[in-house]
Amino acid sequence: MNPDVVKPNVIVICGPTALGKTAVALELARVFNGEIIGADSMQIYRYMDIGTAKPTPYEQASIPHHMIDIVDPDESFSAMQYAKMAHEEIMKLHAQGITPFVVGGTGFYIKALVHGLFMARPVDTDIRMRLKEEAAVHGAVSLHKRLSKCDPDAAERIHPNDTYRIIRALEIYETTGKSISKYHSEHGFADRQLKVLKIGLHINRNLLYDRINRRVDAMIEAGLVDEVKGLLGMGYSENLKSMQSIGYRHMVDFIKGRLSWDETLRTLKRDTRRYAKRQMTWFRSDSEIVWREAEQLSDIRGLIKDFLGGA
Repeated sequence: MNPDVVKPNVIVICGPTALGKTAVALELARVFNGEIIGADSMQIYRYMDIGTAKPTPYEQASIPHHMIDIVDPDESFSAMQYAKMAHEEIMKLHAQGITPFVVGGTGFYIKALVHGLFMARPVDTDIRMRLKEEAAVHGAVSLHKRLSKCDPDAAERIHPNDTYRIIRALEIYETTGKSISKYHSEHGFADRQLKVLKIGLHINRNLLYDRINRRVDAMIEAGLVDEVKGLLGMGYSENLKSMQSIGYRHMVDFIKGRLSWDETLRTLKRDTRRYAKRQMTWFRSDSEIVWREAEQLSDIRGLIKDFLGGA
């Protein structure tokens, strides 16, 4: 990037699920003439609103949102695509004098946007087909166990049911002899083109878990079961990457009679808590993040004011 070009100022609001990032970001965007760029790997999907805790139509109307509802549930979408599209949105906002707020809990999206992505090896179709066949016969959990031996860091990040990411990690390892974690580490995500303030939101763990439980209850009340039935009725397979995510796979198991209602709720709340823990592990490893409690709005406003004033 040309050093004479002014780098856009970007404010990242990140943290685990159910923390209230949207409410904080909406308030900050109003104060600092901002618009919101989503950084959530599930909110990119159309028709998946309740289970992804997507900002409501009212919230999206009050402050413009970007990078939400951009692909159908059966379309593939990578972190590299996200970084490219989100960067384009940031440049448009920058040209208009609008402050971009990147808001979400998908750490890999944020890292790809802020630091760039290494150029991954091309797909080896033979290896991928073999791994897909193994997953169909033995299940994703079997492949996940194999991944934990050759790339324990990736296995820690990737859910045992996330067939797509498990296969991709194994494919890179089998093709190159290097783990995907090693590729990320060697690259260093060094191609920074933005001036960024990262603010991480956190609360007491017990309070977070209580919020998670209440959010799940609210999603059920809002009609999550019917949302998933509608997706299945539209022809979207339960085996899609999008449908294997938290909330959706649980509702599918209930609808198909594989889980009782009580077990569905129990495992959904449990898996959401585990996901929040993984998110915090990811964000805690980023030394650039300034941590504040969600209720510390005055302090957060001060951080942003100093950041923008010193630009």
